[in-house]
Amino acid sequence: MLYFLAEYINDKFSPPGFNIFRYLTFRSALAAITALIFTFIVGPKILNYLKKKQIGEAKKEDGPNFHWSKAGTPTMGGLIILASGIIPVLLWGDLRNIYILLILFATITLGAVGLLDDYLKVVKKYKKGLLAKYKLMGQVTVGMTIGAVIYFAPQFEGINTITTIPFLKNIQFDFSLFYFPIIVFIITATSNAVNLTDGLDGLATGTVGIVIFTLGIIAYISGNIELSRYLNIIYLKGNGELVIFCTAFTGAALGFLWFNSYPAQVFMGDTGSLALGGAVGTLCILVKKEFLLPLLGGIFFAETISVILQRYYFKYTKKKYGEGRRIFRMAPLHHHFEMMGISEPKIVLRFYIVAILLAIMTLATFKVR
Repeated sequence: MLYFLAEYINDKFSPPGFNIFRYLTFRSALAAITALIFTFIVGPKILNYLKKKQIGEAKKEDGPNFHWSKAGTPTMGGLIILASGIIPVLLWGDLRNIYILLILFATITLGAVGLLDDYLKVVKKYKKGLLAKYKLMGQVTVGMTIGAVIYFAPQFEGINTITTIPFLKNIQFDFSLFYFPIIVFIITATSNAVNLTDGLDGLATGTVGIVIFTLGIIAYISGNIELSRYLNIIYLKGNGELVIFCTAFTGAALGFLWFNSYPAQVFMGDTGSLALGGAVGTLCILVKKEFLLPLLGGIFFAETISVILQRYYFKYTKKKYGEGRRIFRMAPLHHHFEMMGISEPKIVLRFYIVAILLAIMTLATFKVR
């Protein structure tokens, strides 16, 4: 909105120096700063409201018993991240850009699904919250909608179903008829993976912030004709506008860590985890880097795999030996390290370090080809 105002003033009156608002890097910085400031303004208000309404986290029986003391901590804090991230995008982003419209649609829709799940669990006291089939329905709807727009919209003509293959030069992969199920799988998997990662104070918030910031760098490169040509990747006209979204949500994540770092004053809940996870998956799709997701989102991938392995190995050994056995002391993976006696802040910090290393490795793939 402010972007349109600045554009109008510049075209109409051409004041000295006002042309700076046209620059993507300047608007990205403004989006990050706006998100960070807005988090500090709106965060305490939402936090006080959640406390007043006694909207607190229920005791998790499937987690470590020393986490039971966290019961009652305000949840639905994802509202802070969503408000602080979306508003700067609306202010400084080009809302005519199809990439911005798609990423906002995915984030807001999955945030609404998560909010409903939190509301049913915390306010209505439904133990399971939103039934899994309805949650899946929301994720599939988002995936199908995004897939349909990319497949049929003229802005994506010639690049709709193709993607980049890491480490290989001048070779692209065409998903062809499998494009729709792949898109649905990516969005569903990433939203659920971040949800699983959200088990320690600040863990999901920080790792998602690192991943989204990295995707912002990739979006900037993909939307720049000279840089994309130099690195020999697909040029995506208008894709650079996603940098506004990425910096805004990086700023929102940093601001939320003020309240969510150990010991957490508020949890993001499914409101935040489903929205942020869906945003990560959608960004990978929009920048045509789907095959890089397991590397860049390695933390989320490892957390999900640990749950799958634990569950199926337990079922297999129970059927074979009459007694279920475990690979990990507890899943997801972060709980395994907790059960080993490592403190929660140290686990979170080490996961941040790994996430940063994975981000660097992801960016390095553009040259190692």
